[in-house]
Amino acid sequence: MKVLDSLKDEVKTRMKNDSAHDFQHIMRVYKNAQKIYKKENANEKLVLSAVLLHDIVSYPKSGNPSKISSIESAKKSKQILKKYDFTKEEIIIISDAIRDHSFSQNKIPNTLEGKILQDADRLDALGAIGIARVFATGGSLQRPFYNMNDPFCKRRTPDDKTWTIDHFFQKLLKLESSMNTKSGKEEAKKRTKILRIFLNQLKKEL
Repeated sequence: MKVLDSLKDEVKTRMKNDSAHDFQHIMRVYKNAQKIYKKENANEKLVLSAVLLHDIVSYPKSGNPSKISSIESAKKSKQILKKYDFTKEEIIIISDAIRDHSFSQNKIPNTLEGKILQDADRLDALGAIGIARVFATGGSLQRPFYNMNDPFCKRRTPDDKTWTIDHFFQKLLKLESSMNTKSGKEEAKKRTKILRIFLNQLKKEL
C-alpha cells in the first residue's frame, strides 16, 4: 500500500532521537499490529496508519505535557492525513484511535482499530524489549534503579518518577489485564511472564 510507505517516510523524518519512543518503536508496534489485525479481521490501512502516527508528538516523560502526547499526536495526524488519500471518516477513525490509545488517558478505544493500536503499543512495553525500554527511559532521566529499603514495593505505593523498577508495579504488570483483543491478550501473557522472570532473578541478586 503506497500510502503506508509514504507515511513511513514522513514519520521517520519527524521522529525524535528517544530510544524508548523512536522510529524503531514505531516499527515494532507496526509489526505487532500486523499480527493482530489479521486475526481480528480489521482494516489494514486504518490500523497501520494509526500505528505510524501514534507518537508523532512525544513529549519527554519527565514533564506533565507527556500526558497529552496522544492528544497532540491525534491533532497532528489529522493535518498529515489530509495530504494523502484518506476520507474524512477515515481520518476521524485514525485520529480517535491515536487520541485514546495512551495508558495515561485511561480509556478503552471505541473502534476495533483503536483497540488494536492500543494492544500493539502496550505489547512493546512488555517482554525483553519492554525491560530494555524501561531502563533506557530511567537512564535518560537519571533515576536510580530501585528503592534500597523496599525495591519491589512490598510496603509502599510505587513511584516510577523516582525509581525505575517501580514502573513494573505502577504500570507494566497491569497491562496484561487491560488488553482488548484475544491475540493481544495471548501475546501479553507470554511477555508478562518474561517481566516476572526478570524480577524474580533481580530479587536473587539484590
